[in-house]
Amino acid sequence: MQKTINSTLFRKMIIAGAKVLENNKKFVDSLNVFPVPDGDTGTNMSLTFNSAVREINNCPDSSFAAISNALSKGALRGARGNSGVILSQILKGISTEVAKCETELTTKMFAKALNEGAQVAYKAVTVPKEGTILTVIRIMAETALKAAKKVSDFEQFFEIILTDGEAILQQTPEMLPVLKKAGVVDAGGRGLIVIFTGMQKMLLGEDIDISIEEEMGAQPQSASQQFSSDSNDYIINLENLGDIEFAYCTEFMVTHMKKKTTVSDIDKLREFLMTIGDCVVCIGDLELVKVHVHTNEPNKALGFALELGELINLKIENMLEQNRELKRQRTQAMANLKQFGMVAVAPGDGIAGVFNDILVDAIIEGGQTMNPSADDIAKACDKVQAKEVFVLPNNKNIIFAAQQAKELTKKIVHVIPTKSVPEGVSAALAFNPDATAEENVENMTNSKESVKSASVTYAVRTTHVDGFDLNQGDIIGLDDNNILAKGLLVNDTTIDLIEKIKTEDIVNITLFYGKDIKQEEAENLQARLEEKYPDCDITLLSGGQPVYYYIISLE
Repeated sequence: MQKTINSTLFRKMIIAGAKVLENNKKFVDSLNVFPVPDGDTGTNMSLTFNSAVREINNCPDSSFAAISNALSKGALRGARGNSGVILSQILKGISTEVAKCETELTTKMFAKALNEGAQVAYKAVTVPKEGTILTVIRIMAETALKAAKKVSDFEQFFEIILTDGEAILQQTPEMLPVLKKAGVVDAGGRGLIVIFTGMQKMLLGEDIDISIEEEMGAQPQSASQQFSSDSNDYIINLENLGDIEFAYCTEFMVTHMKKKTTVSDIDKLREFLMTIGDCVVCIGDLELVKVHVHTNEPNKALGFALELGELINLKIENMLEQNRELKRQRTQAMANLKQFGMVAVAPGDGIAGVFNDILVDAIIEGGQTMNPSADDIAKACDKVQAKEVFVLPNNKNIIFAAQQAKELTKKIVHVIPTKSVPEGVSAALAFNPDATAEENVENMTNSKESVKSASVTYAVRTTHVDGFDLNQGDIIGLDDNNILAKGLLVNDTTIDLIEKIKTEDIVNITLFYGKDIKQEEAENLQARLEEKYPDCDITLLSGGQPVYYYIISLE
């Protein structure tokens, strides 16, 4: 019977949840409604959670507060795609409550944490949809609150919440007709169940190298979690410092131990360091101990260590002086910043070139098979030499992460919710460096609405969607929301798609052809379209994007 969870077990449960999700991300990916090759819910959730685990592994403090802070911060930095961002918000809520725990978690405390996770996630979504990961976490939280009143054993507690979580997941197709048509449960909800299954496996001491699909009906992929003991992992980012509490970054090694020194003495050194500073690393054995601490009393750290053995590789840095210099450099840099800049996400080299040509300051690679994280977007904004940055996500699955990036940068960030490359190009062209931020937001938003977007790719599985019976490998044409055309040949399907979208007021059609399309083939399509629509300007550009044969803009 497991009536409480200490911080060490909690850390292991988080890592186990991440590992089982990593092992089963392909299976979760396969549950995406549209049978397109960039269905990546499992991948986005796994990358998000792995970022949280890396932060936890780099946390030298084993308290609930420190682990929870690392879990929340790491998840936010690594959040990718809508599913990853929502997961980061669930983990943020859970962390808020777990951080309040001093020594042991009870089922009542864990239930309260799950409930906070559900509430934070719901608040983060502008228009929450039932039948999604939100529903699954909400029901699991409600079940947890009820169960915790009667059940104190965590093994029984987890079994109850996972049973109800699985039950509500199986009901998601009844809540969202699009899931029912595709014959799948919600992918994000499945990913959440996978995570908690991994946590349960660790709680029970069972093998976590499992394939969830085998239990239900993806080949598992190996994953490993490594603890990094490099003291550089703990050096504070001075750019985020205000007033520094501990001034001296102190590093050294203890070797040639005295005969009286024991392993428990190393533990006592670690405990002492935590009383005089933070960011403590004290690892090793009776052969060699590596120490890192931020403290105002490096002499005391060195003095205590000298009782154990000899000191080598000493380094003491004054972080106050570093901070003053950094602030001076930042003040000087701020004086030279322009007012506005732009960041755009581009899925291919050719598309990136187009954004460069229209003076976008920074390009983030991604948008189809790999969504950039909130941290990727924030770092791109930080590199732009401007006080305010307009971000063009150019993919509906990146907008949420772009909005979360605002929390990770000191720049003023304006997210223009562009759902496609054509919308992004149109918005960028509407940017006016002499206008106000409010005027640019309005003009860029209005401009993106004037464009119709479409794309051509292939079906990754046999299914029935939007009235089409699709076989794996069929060529499919989509607008922003639906599959509108299917065929066996790329160019024929593209022409069929454009015919269904084009209206009389369309005068410009731009085709970005992907890396799997030869230029000769693309030029053949251009010629056919020019013959079919003589009153339209047909522009052909090499986009270089993966997955999608063509990305199409109609204006």
